[in-house]
Amino acid sequence: MTSSTHASSASPTIGEQRTTTLRFHDNHLLQHLVGDHDRHLARLERHLDVQLVCRGNRIAVSGNPASVEQTKTALLALYQQLEQGHMIDGEQIDGVVRLTSLPAHRRTMPTPRTHEKKVPSSQLEDLPSIRTKRGNIAPRSHGQAAYMAELAQKELVFGIGPAGTGKTYLAVAQAVAMFQAGQVDRIILSRPAVEAGERLGFLPGDMREKIDPYLRPLYDALHDMMPGDQLTRRMSNGEIEVAPLAFMRGRTLGNAYVILDEAQNTTPAQMKMFLTRMGPNTRMAITGDMSQIDLPKGVTSGLKDAVTTLENVQGISICRLRSEDVVRHPLVARIVDAYDRTPHKTPPSFLQKRP
Repeated sequence: MTSSTHASSASPTIGEQRTTTLRFHDNHLLQHLVGDHDRHLARLERHLDVQLVCRGNRIAVSGNPASVEQTKTALLALYQQLEQGHMIDGEQIDGVVRLTSLPAHRRTMPTPRTHEKKVPSSQLEDLPSIRTKRGNIAPRSHGQAAYMAELAQKELVFGIGPAGTGKTYLAVAQAVAMFQAGQVDRIILSRPAVEAGERLGFLPGDMREKIDPYLRPLYDALHDMMPGDQLTRRMSNGEIEVAPLAFMRGRTLGNAYVILDEAQNTTPAQMKMFLTRMGPNTRMAITGDMSQIDLPKGVTSGLKDAVTTLENVQGISICRLRSEDVVRHPLVARIVDAYDRTPHKTPPSFLQKRP
């Protein structure tokens, strides 16, 4: 494909500052790239510490050489998305910025793990994507790109990381994509029914109504991937099943994509039981957050035990997502980092349980 943009009028570096000018041939697409009242350019300026000026069909980028190069790559990647018929918004801009930068934790890690490879900023068009009938889902961080590649290739994948990194969402997307392509006959989504540090007491209703609150995040992800009427039909005929972990015992799950969410709240026995349900032509994804274990004190997390036990088993991939892979509000990543830096404190006496 012939690129419709090119860099021109690049001035020599003056001290620590450099200016590069990009020219875009489609003014209509350029308007979408810039955004209303230049809001997309302003967002890039805040992220990358550069100055952006749009005049006619050109955007001038000024700043230190590294930031200018990253901004140039980000602008070209966003423009390419527009050429392919996609619209861009603030979240996509944030994602491209993450993908064109070297993650903080890898700046001090010269030899990253196999499944934590850096995605070259010059090859953003080659990133993995998950194709569903609702559209393509693309990664928004280095960790997500590596995770999506493993989901597409491996039969058993662990996705471990803090809230907001897309662990469950991307696993559900992969399951839906394989189901819609006819690669599996059904999707099975499961969670342990463990209360998140609260006592909910008696819940009214039948079994379905009692367990639905625990499974709501899985329903939400499915609704993003499928039209509501199709989802209802698939669930009623058993092609898509959402059930608590306790319902998995004694079953053999074949020709299915099976996801266990919130796996940090399983016991080692439950985790072993779940993993050994795997049947012919079955894919499994296990997701969880080690920092949000809600099991009773003294009970070992099945996810933690499984990672230790299965770390080097052939055919199993363990992907670790980090705060820099958080794709929710930017504050979420800062909150995760703040909690990670703060040692666990004993709660005040009035909050501690009485014997």
